[in-house]
Amino acid sequence: MKPRSRSSQGRLLYAQSGGVTAVINATAAGVIEAARAQGVKVYAARNGILGALREDLIDTSKETASAIAALRHTPGGAFGSCRYKLKSLESHRAEYERLIDVLRAHDIRWFLYNGGNDSADTALKISQLGKAMGYDIRCIGVPKTVDNDLAVTDCCPGFGSVAKYTAVSTLEASLDVASMADTSTKVFILEVMGRHAGWIAAAAGLAGEGADAPPHIILFPERTFDEDAFLAKVKATVERVGWCTVVASEGIRNAAGQFLAEAGTRDAFGHAQLGGVAPVLAALVKEKLGYKYHWALPDYLQRSARHLASKTDAEQAYAVGRAAVDYAMAGQNAVMPVIERLADAPYRWKIRSAPLDKIANREKKLPSSYVTRDGFGITAAARRYLSPLIQGEAPLPYGKDGLPKYVQLKNIAVERKLAPFKT
Repeated sequence: MKPRSRSSQGRLLYAQSGGVTAVINATAAGVIEAARAQGVKVYAARNGILGALREDLIDTSKETASAIAALRHTPGGAFGSCRYKLKSLESHRAEYERLIDVLRAHDIRWFLYNGGNDSADTALKISQLGKAMGYDIRCIGVPKTVDNDLAVTDCCPGFGSVAKYTAVSTLEASLDVASMADTSTKVFILEVMGRHAGWIAAAAGLAGEGADAPPHIILFPERTFDEDAFLAKVKATVERVGWCTVVASEGIRNAAGQFLAEAGTRDAFGHAQLGGVAPVLAALVKEKLGYKYHWALPDYLQRSARHLASKTDAEQAYAVGRAAVDYAMAGQNAVMPVIERLADAPYRWKIRSAPLDKIANREKKLPSSYVTRDGFGITAAARRYLSPLIQGEAPLPYGKDGLPKYVQLKNIAVERKLAPFKT
């Protein structure tokens, strides 16, 4: 397809997908500000791809420049997100055709989908269907995930801030445990996100170096959980140090391949709903070793902690949003702006374009070279990779009440033109 003229009619649709991050709205700000600079109106789908299917669109031109700028420091998903996976074109063609109908009805010529692996796949399929149906649409996947598991890109916007939050939380909680260990808690267990990839768990390792520094044990989903080895490591650490900090990924499995925290339900993507691995481990420590314990499940706090965001992460999130618009306006299709690392120290990076078919439905696991031989820590190579991603602070404006001044958009709806569609 030939690039459209900048002055020609056409709108851009932006949507957020899946679990949000502390910096996903920085990406939204990058998209909207870059599009405005080129005279392109941006619509946003309310609650992700469901908003597009329902023709529930938001006119971002109704927002002031200052409100859009404030998105750069506001967590959550400004336009709403959803966990809704579009199935194959063959089995759910009606949904894809509905999307094309909505795009056509509102003269949307550029679709930017801000999400992870499944979202990259959706953007790719819509681009393919657009060609098949003769509709001039360019689809750009925009990277976002706290799990850092997207292929091709060096890191994922959203991960650096979760990594910083996890490392800081591990350090602070460990100082607390150390001060109480003589008469109280001997073992502290922090459960972190990461169903299949242990990037967040690995980030906890930045809290300290050396055998006696926390976290003393990291449990990765890439390694099979060995109960005997785990208990032996806890016991040896407590006897040597006086206490033990454990960081466990929610996705650790036993030798039979079962999640330790399997809750028996599944989400919209077909993923098992995990019920909490920390209490399972805590009960094991109590039963087998008799130690007093505490455990914590930060859950949403990990991905919403904008007050502790990484400057590197915030800058990268904004940059991929702007780059996505540049690629769309240049006529690129079925691509994603990805981050390429140029150097570790000092850390240097750039944005480049990568094809969606190299990213969609692929999962980047933690390399085995990043895990120590005993399986309970991170290596020097992991530190070199992780350390730059948590560097710098991204300060917030605070109000007189002592709370951050976050923005809440008006999110004025666009008038519908089509009949309702049931999803």
